Amino acid sequence: MEYSFEIVGVSPILAFLNYHFDQQVARRPKAAYLGAYHCTLDALIASVETLPLRQGWQLDRVVDTVVAFWLNNADQVQHWRRRLEDAGGQSLLIARVADLETLRLEFEDLLGHSWGIHGAFMGHYIEFLC
Repeated sequence: MEYSFEIVGVSPILAFLNYHFDQQVARRPKAAYLGAYHCTLDALIASVETLPLRQGWQLDRVVDTVVAFWLNNADQVQHWRRRLEDAGGQSLLIARVADLETLRLEFEDLLGHSWGIHGAFMGHYIEFLC
C-alpha cells in the first residue's frame, strides 16, 4: 500500500480537537490528520506513532513516507516552521497522512464527483471558477 503525507497548515489547538471530534462522528474512511507542537521530523514521527492505524496500514511504510517528505521538501518544511513560530504556543502544525485510495475518495467526496477506477472520468463535469 502506498501512502501520502503532506503538511497542510497551522491551527489553534481547540480547532484541531473539534475537527477530530467531528471526524470520529462521521465514521467514514478518511485521511488521518496529525498535530505536532514542533515542526521537527521527530515530532511528526511521534504523531504518526500515536495514530490508531487504519485497517491494513503498515506503520513502517507510513513513517518512511513522512521521512521521504521531510527530506524532499525542505522549502515547505521551512515555510511551515516559520508559520508555526508566528502562530505562537497555542497552535499546532497540522499534517495529513493517508493511503492513496482513501485520499482519492476523500478528494472525490470534496468535489462531489466520482472518478471511477484509475481516475477515469465518469460523466461528471467540473467547472473551475476563476
